[in-house]
Amino acid sequence: MRNRLLVLLAAVALALPGAASAQSTLRVVMHSDIKIFDPFWTTAFIVRNYGYMVYDTLFALDGNLKIQPEMVEKWDVSDDKLVWTFTLRDGLVFSDGAPVTSQDVLASLKRWSARDPLGQMLYGKMAKAEAVDARTFRLTLKEKTGIVLQALAKPSGNPFIMPRHVAETDPYKQISDYTGSGPFMLKADESKPGEKTVFVKNPRYKPRAEPASGLAGGKVAKVEKVEWVAIADQQTAVNALESGEVDMIEQPQHDLYKLLKADKNVKLEVLNKWGNQYIFRFNQLFKPFDNAKIRQALLYAFVQKDFLDAVIGDPEYYRECKAMFVCDAPYSTTAGFDDKYTGNIAKAKELLKEGGYDGTPVVLMHSTDLYVLTNMAPVAKAAMEKIGMKVDMQSMDWQTLVSRRAKRDAPDKGGWNALITSTGGVDSLDPLTYSFIGANCEKAWFGWPCDDQITKLRQEFADETDEAKRKEIVEKIQLRAAENPTHAFLGQYITATGMRRNITGAVPSPVPVFWNIEKK
Repeated sequence: MRNRLLVLLAAVALALPGAASAQSTLRVVMHSDIKIFDPFWTTAFIVRNYGYMVYDTLFALDGNLKIQPEMVEKWDVSDDKLVWTFTLRDGLVFSDGAPVTSQDVLASLKRWSARDPLGQMLYGKMAKAEAVDARTFRLTLKEKTGIVLQALAKPSGNPFIMPRHVAETDPYKQISDYTGSGPFMLKADESKPGEKTVFVKNPRYKPRAEPASGLAGGKVAKVEKVEWVAIADQQTAVNALESGEVDMIEQPQHDLYKLLKADKNVKLEVLNKWGNQYIFRFNQLFKPFDNAKIRQALLYAFVQKDFLDAVIGDPEYYRECKAMFVCDAPYSTTAGFDDKYTGNIAKAKELLKEGGYDGTPVVLMHSTDLYVLTNMAPVAKAAMEKIGMKVDMQSMDWQTLVSRRAKRDAPDKGGWNALITSTGGVDSLDPLTYSFIGANCEKAWFGWPCDDQITKLRQEFADETDEAKRKEIVEKIQLRAAENPTHAFLGQYITATGMRRNITGAVPSPVPVFWNIEKK
């Protein structure tokens, strides 16, 4: 009798709105709060992650980094490789119920190509982009290039598909309509800046039939709601995970891993096996980093291990690497960098003198709320001061930094000289996906480097199909980047995701995704 009563009470409890909501709501602490909701307007990873929640993609990389169709059902390429024809899957609709058409795709691609370096390169080759019918569109090239599918499938900076009327927004203005094409919808009315961002399952979304794999396959939302909970303090976030107040932490602090491993109700999973690379970015519009010699000086002054120890700490999760296009990857080479990142103070001082450094203060932006970045700027400041540079390190939260880095104002007028960020390992594999090597002036990533030689070599790489010749081009690019640096790369690291043991189905992926996840 007692057992029957317990069963009855349990059934009643599950029927209550609060209990059902708890089981169908996934609460996650992401690496940052989000204040920008336009994935074409910024390259910040939190906004990219948001993009995968609410939008779908034409193509995507699977768990083996192979390009797979997503919204596309089939495609055809002419014998001369100049005409590419794509047909969308039947039944695709936006979250407001409107059908996804070729016109939506073309408008999305046009807006994306205005901001994305690889999109710029692809559209530079474009003779015509046109709709054949409601589900079919055609890209006609002026000349052959090997980047068509690579551009449409890139994991960061993907051309997410928006409704035409949204995609026609000026690419240099943020969108205000968040109607999407993906597995979740943003609930702006439930979201509160600095507290939580709320997504609900998109009942109109039509996933592919294949199993989920990386960013490809069937994006089946198995929870009704996902809440990104803003908790800046890592220890507070871990306490919330251990108590069950949250279900996942995207990137728990490395020095808290031991604590999480000791909790029988929590597990750590490395979902992004490709890891990340640290970046020190120069703003070349202003003194002192408008001078290549002064930029070179920092390549000698910096020591990768100093940065990695300051943040990651455990060598199990980091790696020193002098290959710009990351170690153990198809285009790994240390050409031009074997003598860099050695803490050669004498050489750095010599280069500062040759560059005519006159004591101009360096405005170094310091992110305070992302643990993977918080200790980086102080290490850079110490190294720069050691060689005789003046550093004005200005502290701010990550979202403020993301907004400020887009400003081209002088450093003493609200602009900046340098910042530190990180990029995904899969975004660093070659000169096309790696935004930081782009050097096409005002169209380059923030910092706006100009180098005709690098730009020409990147185009040669895009057009070349012979792998041996591609590797030769990569070496030339890297040698030129050592001579005329666009940035300093400061080593590689991986992170684990912390989650309650009742959470299953998390997909290994270079981007954190929330389809396929179940909460038991």
